[in-house]
Amino acid sequence: MALHKGQGSEHGREERRLPFSPLHVLTDPLGAMQVAPPLHRLPRVPIPPSVAHQLIHDELMLDGNAKLNLATFVTTQMDEYADRLMAECRDKNMIDKDEYPQTAELERRCVAILADLWHAPDPGAAVGCSTTGSSEACMLAGMALKRRWMRRNADRYAAGARPNLVMGINVQVCWEKFCNFWEVEARLVPMEGDRFHLTADQAAAHCDENTIGVVGILGSTFDGSYEPIAEICAALDDLQRRTGLDVPVHVDGASGGMVAPFLDPDLVWDFRLPRVASINTSGHKYGLVYPGVGWALWRDGEALPEELVFKVNYLGGEMPTFALNFSRPGAEVVAQYYTFLRLGRSGFHAVQQACRDVAQYLAGEIEKLGPFRLITRGDQLPVFAFSTVAESPFDVFDVSRRLRERGWQVPAYTFPEGRTDLAVLRVVCRNGFTRDLADLLLADLRRLLPELERQPAPLSELGVPKRTGFHH
Repeated sequence: MALHKGQGSEHGREERRLPFSPLHVLTDPLGAMQVAPPLHRLPRVPIPPSVAHQLIHDELMLDGNAKLNLATFVTTQMDEYADRLMAECRDKNMIDKDEYPQTAELERRCVAILADLWHAPDPGAAVGCSTTGSSEACMLAGMALKRRWMRRNADRYAAGARPNLVMGINVQVCWEKFCNFWEVEARLVPMEGDRFHLTADQAAAHCDENTIGVVGILGSTFDGSYEPIAEICAALDDLQRRTGLDVPVHVDGASGGMVAPFLDPDLVWDFRLPRVASINTSGHKYGLVYPGVGWALWRDGEALPEELVFKVNYLGGEMPTFALNFSRPGAEVVAQYYTFLRLGRSGFHAVQQACRDVAQYLAGEIEKLGPFRLITRGDQLPVFAFSTVAESPFDVFDVSRRLRERGWQVPAYTFPEGRTDLAVLRVVCRNGFTRDLADLLLADLRRLLPELERQPAPLSELGVPKRTGFHH
C-alpha cells in the first residue's frame, strides 16, 4: 500500500494538462510521415520538428552548390567566428537603435571606415547608412539625386519637366527599377563595338538640364571592367564650364568599391573627385559578408537632402532613418564590422589579390585551350568574360549546359543593346574559389571539349533553346 496519496479522490479526478507548445513536443509521431505535407496551404496539424527539418533538408539538396556557383558575386564563405557572431545577433532588429545601441554603434563605425577608405574630404562629415544590399543603396542614392535636382528646378519640375539619369546599358537592373519606380527617364547608353561600358564623351553627350546625375560603375557585372570615373567627372567639369550644367556623379561600387581601394590604390574614382556625390557598395560581395548588407555613403550633408531623412519615435527613442526597409536583422552589420576588424587593410589586400590572381590565371589557361576568346582578363574586378571563336561547332550556352552536369554554375548570356550579337560566359572569382578549384574547372573543360567539338553545330541552331537562368 502506498504510504502517501495524491490530493483528490481516486475516482472522478480531472486529467492534468500541461501547457506544452506544439513547437516543442512531438504531436503525431506515428502519422507525420504517412502522408505528404501540403505544399500550398498550412498542414492540418503540427509536424514534428525533426520531420519538418528532414523534408526541407531533402528538398534543398536539389539546389546548386554555392561554392561552385561562379555566376554570383555574393559571399559564400565566412569563418566560424563570424558565424557565431551572426547567430548571437540574429534576433536583433537593426532599426531599434535605442534597444541595441552597440549594434548601432558598430554600424556608425562601418560608415566611418568606408568614408575613410573612400577618401571623404572630412570623414566625420560624411553621412551614410547600412542597407539590405546594393540595390537598396542605389535606390537611396537615386532618390537623393532626384530630390537635389527638384530643389534646383522647382518651377520647371512643377511645369512638367521630366528628370533623367544617364548611365551605360550595362548597369545592374536595380537602376532601371529605380527609374521606373521614381518616374525618372533612364538614359541608357548602348554598347558599341568593343566599348562595353559608359565612356566620358558618351556620358557628357547624354546630359541636359533635366539630368539628375550620371551613374558610373566601378566593376561592370557583364565583364568585370571598371568604368573611367575620373574621365567621366572631367568631361562633366568641362560640360559645366561650357554650359553651366552641374551634374553630380554617383559611383556604383557594388563590387569594385571593396576591391579598388586595396588593389588599385592609385586609381582615382571616389570622393577625391569633387563631382562624386555618393557611393554604394555591397558588404555581401567583395565586402566578404554573407547576403543581406550593403552601404550607401554621401560626401556630406549637402549631398543628402535633409527632408529625406525621417526622425522616427520608435520603441522608446527618436532616431534618424533613411531606408526603404524598416525592420531587418543586425547580424550582417555586426559581421561587416567583424570583417573590417579582423582583416584590416593588409588582410583585405591579401584576400582580394588572391581572388584576382586566380581570375587572371584561369582566364589565361582558358585562352590557351583554343576555342575561346577572352573579352576581359580579370585584371580589374576578379571577374572575366569569354566567348567562343567564330568557327566553333558549339556556343557558350552549350558549354554552360555541359559544365552544369558537373555542378559548375557558369552563366552564359548575350550582351545588351548595341552588342546583342555577342554571347559570353562569365566567371566570378570570390574568396573561397581557390587555385585548386580553378584547376578542377579547367580539367572539366578539357574533358568536355572533345565531345563539344564533335557537335555538327551549336545546339541552339538545332532547335534546343538557349538556357540561362542568369540575370544582371
